[in-house]
Amino acid sequence: MSILKKPLITEKSTQLTDKLGQYSFLVEKSATKTEIKSAIEKMYDVNVTGLSTSIYAGKTKSRSTKKGIFNGRRASFKKAIVTLKEGQTIDFFANI
Repeated sequence: MSILKKPLITEKSTQLTDKLGQYSFLVEKSATKTEIKSAIEKMYDVNVTGLSTSIYAGKTKSRSTKKGIFNGRRASFKKAIVTLKEGQTIDFFANI
């Protein structure tokens, strides 16, 4: 089981990267901060100075069709925002 699922690349996370040097990741829900920190340091060869996590509940969605209204829920997820040592960066698009 991998702790890091994928990096989050959105407008908001890109602004955080540009202004504050922070990177966002989707992580396993059961992962602790120390596990996340060691996984990022090992995978990207950087030094993590700060880490904050938050768990987001899945949004409820409904769809109206000929057969009626279908209600559902998106999956919940855990997000980690990582601050790196000054001068260090992570290039997500290096291997493309």
